[in-house]
Amino acid sequence: MRPRALRPGWIVAALLVGLLLAAVLGDNGVLQLWRLQGQVEALHRQVQALEAENERLARAIAELRNDPAVIERLAREELGLVRPGERVLRFPRTPRPEGAPAGAAPDPPAP
Repeated sequence: MRPRALRPGWIVAALLVGLLLAAVLGDNGVLQLWRLQGQVEALHRQVQALEAENERLARAIAELRNDPAVIERLAREELGLVRPGERVLRFPRTPRPEGAPAGAAPDPPAP
């Protein structure tokens, strides 16, 4: 008996299935395109966040350059500086136990 000859319809169908699989699953396929679009959207959100941070920092720089009150506030808060003649009152961060002398250190926190 003679082997069956492949029919042209089966060949065309097999080629179409192969092309469809390559279009969906290939390196440049639809699935890869969707992944890349997700990455692009994430990068756009990251760029927007960085631009907002950049704008905030630019405003802070402008305030530091143009507003002496901002510099004074930072010097007082972060460096603990005072003007001549001012008095500084310091309060303990943790309350003393009752009956402890004023110079005694507070008890260390329990572990």
